[in-house]
Amino acid sequence: MLASLLAAGCMMMLSCGQARKLSVIRNGDVSVALSIPSDEDFRKVRDGLMNDMKIDSVVSAGDGGPLIMNAIKDDITGDMIAVDVISASTVVARFRNVAERSGKISLEFDITVPGNMIESGWRLKFSPKMKMLGDSTWLAPVYITGKKYRDEQMRGYMRYQAFLNSIITDSLDFVRMDQLEIFIRRHFPGTYAMKNDSSFVPDPVAENFFGVSQRDALVHYTRHGLWQRNERRKGNKDKMFRKYVKDPLIGGDMRLDTVMAGDGGAFVYRYVQEVAARPGLKKIMMSLHGSLYEDGRQVCEMPVPEDLTFYVSSLSTLADMSPRYVMKVIERTVFDNTHAFIDFAQGSFAVDTALTGNAEELRRVRRCIEEAVSREELELDSLKVMASCSPEGGFTANSALALSRAESVRQYFGGLLGEEFAGRVYSGAIPENWEQLARLAYSDSVISETCRKKIFEAADGTDMSGKLQDRIEREISLLPEYRYLREKLYPKLRTVRFDFYLHRKGMLKDTVHTTEVDTVYLSGVMAIKEMDYKKAVELLRPYHDYNTALAYLSAGYNHSALNDLEGIVPSNAAVEYMKAIVFSRLGRKREALESYLKSAEEDPSMVHRANLDPELSEFAGKLLGAGD
Repeated sequence: MLASLLAAGCMMMLSCGQARKLSVIRNGDVSVALSIPSDEDFRKVRDGLMNDMKIDSVVSAGDGGPLIMNAIKDDITGDMIAVDVISASTVVARFRNVAERSGKISLEFDITVPGNMIESGWRLKFSPKMKMLGDSTWLAPVYITGKKYRDEQMRGYMRYQAFLNSIITDSLDFVRMDQLEIFIRRHFPGTYAMKNDSSFVPDPVAENFFGVSQRDALVHYTRHGLWQRNERRKGNKDKMFRKYVKDPLIGGDMRLDTVMAGDGGAFVYRYVQEVAARPGLKKIMMSLHGSLYEDGRQVCEMPVPEDLTFYVSSLSTLADMSPRYVMKVIERTVFDNTHAFIDFAQGSFAVDTALTGNAEELRRVRRCIEEAVSREELELDSLKVMASCSPEGGFTANSALALSRAESVRQYFGGLLGEEFAGRVYSGAIPENWEQLARLAYSDSVISETCRKKIFEAADGTDMSGKLQDRIEREISLLPEYRYLREKLYPKLRTVRFDFYLHRKGMLKDTVHTTEVDTVYLSGVMAIKEMDYKKAVELLRPYHDYNTALAYLSAGYNHSALNDLEGIVPSNAAVEYMKAIVFSRLGRKREALESYLKSAEEDPSMVHRANLDPELSEFAGKLLGAGD
């Protein structure tokens, strides 16, 4: 009796203590702190001394202590991973300069939870909220789960598992098997004999003279009440889960980085978040929202600490936006052409709009002519119509036919230009278009190498009489693929080419040299400003100048950046500053310091600029300290 009274008294005292703690938290007398790590911690992370502290799960030491947990389990063992808790001091800072590198920004901040905010029966949830460029994003939360709270969670899961175990999965468990076996032995002796025999007896044969089947017997001896109760349990699985498991284990996106034990039993969480950089991103705000849970219910929200501010610096701000010009030669004469696949009847030169495809091709050519004539800055000097034939037939006949077809097309379109331009339209012919056939044959897998060589010989020939071409065409006609050539490739040779000769209005000289902004270079510099460093490198690679080096440096190509920087003569403060960054990345600290000092000597603002770049921040601290 005395022991029971003492236990009840302890529970009342414990409950009162929790109530007082909860009241203190609600009143804001004790709260979680949000801060930025010290410069020393930043240097440890930068130099790789703290990288191995990033963990998935941490279980704190000590009986009854809280569990600092992550829902992600070990892929192999399935267990929560336990590590030692390290100690650290916290320096409260509200803002920090962070550097963008290769399009990424690494943010680090500490969440400090005082010891009197932690209770075995509570769960604490901390959700960082990131704000930048008008957008807000919730980051993965951090949980602290007390041991008693955790034990209660597991008891709920065990009770739910016991409920699942009570669900019958074997349908034979619903049947009174002993009574059914007696019935079958008595009325179905043949079937009963199959108990130890695999022979198949169809159900109708097994029926007795009363008309009772084995299926009827099975239904008769089934415990229908038990089956119905089991079905109800199956349907209540979700309801029973919510009844027994008040607060499920955490799943999904959740992450905990470095954990440190502070003074007075407090815990410090080093949260590391990588953010994709965006053009124009200058500032990132970080807030923290906390909630306290008891018995699976949220009992209060914690006061929100003051926001942290990260000021973003980028190497892209070093870009030289001065325009670069290129020399451009403008020709007085302008040439353009288009091909039309105008079909003709065999042996005919008349333009027939009824033949397949002709009407659409003629309309397209008409639009081209109208556009050429109507251009304000150009004037049409002449238009030449060149018709061509396939090698089929004699060269002399094809020559006359091609010229007649060109003349027919010239007359067809001559009326479109009016009397002013009618005399500027000329006709010409390509008797047999072997050059086009050679281009088609080059990549055609159907044509044999023998045939291809003969086509190339005719295309390269200079026999104006056509005897060479006629001989080769006869030889090709004996090859197996000749039918393929006639049906598939020869029709593509019967084309009409329109050559437009124009000149620029008001221009007297044949050529004019002028300068204009190099748009390719400008696009490369804009890609740096937009932090698209891959594109910047592709566009600026041929220039080998300051911005090319900056593109390389921003993309992480340090040796390429250094090559271009060393080729810039004379050097300047910005060039020496970038050299210092490259040398620092390559581990050449002495040369990095020398280049940084040259840069600072020429431009004193570079002394403070180094505070924004982690590669040079240690030099800036020494130089500023010396100046003080």
